[in-house]
Amino acid sequence: MNVSPGETEIAADQAEARPSSLARLLIDRDEAERLAAVLKAIADPTRLQLLRLIERAPAGEACVADLTDCLGLRQPTVSHHLKVMTEAGLLTRERRGTWVWYAVDRAGMGRVHEILDVARAA
Repeated sequence: MNVSPGETEIAADQAEARPSSLARLLIDRDEAERLAAVLKAIADPTRLQLLRLIERAPAGEACVADLTDCLGLRQPTVSHHLKVMTEAGLLTRERRGTWVWYAVDRAGMGRVHEILDVARAA
């Protein structure tokens, strides 16, 4: 379909003149960035494995040493992934002596479930 430059300008002016009914459905930009960071944090196979391991650990928490042994990865690699997920609000961390223990942050996981529920409803 060919549209002349004049028609494009008129369409743009009309769009600006009336408020979009979709605009009220937008989420706040800060909220969108926060949700994107959460999704980015779990959009990695190793992080998904770590999250599942921690979530299903017998006591609901796991030590870094246990996670490295289980995945066969070096401690700095596992620590990096855990840091990313902790900063995204998906995990909590607690230092006990020389070891750090991680548990799933239920509020953070609730945000992931909310995102997925919205996607599922669409």
